[in-house]
Amino acid sequence: MKRARLRIGVSSCLIGRKVRYDGQHKRDAFLVDVLGDFVEWVPVCPELEVGMGVPREPIRLVGAAGAPRLVAERSGTDHTAAMRRYAEARVAELERLDLAGYVTKKDSPSCGMERVRVYAEAGGPPRRDGVGAFARVLLERLPLLPVEEEGRLNDPALRESFIERIFAFVRWKAAISAGMRRGELVAFHTAHKLALLAHSPAAYRRLGALVAGQKKGPQAAIVEAYGRAFMEALRVPATRGRHVNVLQHVLGYFREALPPDDRKELEGVVHDYARGLVPLVVPQTLIRHHVRRQGVAYLAGQTYLDPDPKELMLRNRV
Repeated sequence: MKRARLRIGVSSCLIGRKVRYDGQHKRDAFLVDVLGDFVEWVPVCPELEVGMGVPREPIRLVGAAGAPRLVAERSGTDHTAAMRRYAEARVAELERLDLAGYVTKKDSPSCGMERVRVYAEAGGPPRRDGVGAFARVLLERLPLLPVEEEGRLNDPALRESFIERIFAFVRWKAAISAGMRRGELVAFHTAHKLALLAHSPAAYRRLGALVAGQKKGPQAAIVEAYGRAFMEALRVPATRGRHVNVLQHVLGYFREALPPDDRKELEGVVHDYARGLVPLVVPQTLIRHHVRRQGVAYLAGQTYLDPDPKELMLRNRV
């Protein structure tokens, strides 16, 4: 069955559009050639759309890190208020488009998600503690939306985490749309237990306690709190060690069900993954095979074993 394309916002220059201050682009091969097969891009260039034109005078963040101004480098023209008005309106439009995620341009004074250069009023070297003027509004208004910079997506662990968050966010929104009563929240949490363990055992415990204590507070508030904590937990990149713990936990479900030879084979691939000899996809694939054969309902419902399209090959690295 073909998956529906997900709608993802993106800095326009990253998909090859010549919208940068110098009239060029910053086409990203992974976004265009790999992820592009699974998504519908929603391109955004705040500087162009606010009316600065192409080519244009470069801009920079100037002043205090918490509230820097957006200023043209040579003329000193202040674009702060105009960008804020534009960003508020544009993010409202994006919210109505029901985005599944967003990829920003690193280091950009408008789109950078973190560590953007901020220049002091009196001159001197810049600090690396800023957030782009448009990205700040995006992050404030859509706090659950998975957002990442293209530069950080060069890190395999961060790339894997971002894509997993996108598909988890889509599942969360679908569950909310279908109605999230106590039983539905229990079911959603149950399906994501192993994924949460791989990312953050502490968050797994907190979320479990939140779900278990649903009768102690208003359901809407509990659901909102769960959604925030769930998406935040998945921002923590899963590590090999935590994956191994999850896989060893899964082995317990086959202790009596599998013949000795099959059990030994499964234990062997988990051990090989722990030693860095095989990628995660190897034990996960073998586990899925035994789940189907043995009819292990709990494991069959775990998103951990099939979190995103296999064609992206996110778990194929050793």
